[in-house]
Amino acid sequence: MKAKIKNMPVVIEMPEFKILSPGIWGGMVVEYFECSEKIDLGPILEGLPGNNCTCTHWGYMLKGALHNQYADGTEEIIEAGDMYYMPKKHTSWFEAGSAMVFFSPEADQKLVTEHIAKKMQ
Repeated sequence: MKAKIKNMPVVIEMPEFKILSPGIWGGMVVEYFECSEKIDLGPILEGLPGNNCTCTHWGYMLKGALHNQYADGTEEIIEAGDMYYMPKKHTSWFEAGSAMVFFSPEADQKLVTEHIAKKMQ
């Protein structure tokens, strides 16, 4: 399977960021994320266990950077050109102008996406 970013349906769109997705491939949610401004996911993740993302992610950082803090206190910066694996129990913020592709297990990502949708209402 393959998809062009320009043809992917928009899943979430706000003035400062958007997420597009061609759907679920082999049990994994495939998503493309881009933002024009700094985005702190901390407030959006509040209410999940430990106020952290409860989903594992794999992907590739196309541009900009993603700053992660894990529940154990470890911090990491994923920069343009990096392939990555993010275990569960993290919170993140994106630098302005960032874009990435990520893959997440369907069942876990569904719970996080539903939580985010409620927070955005």
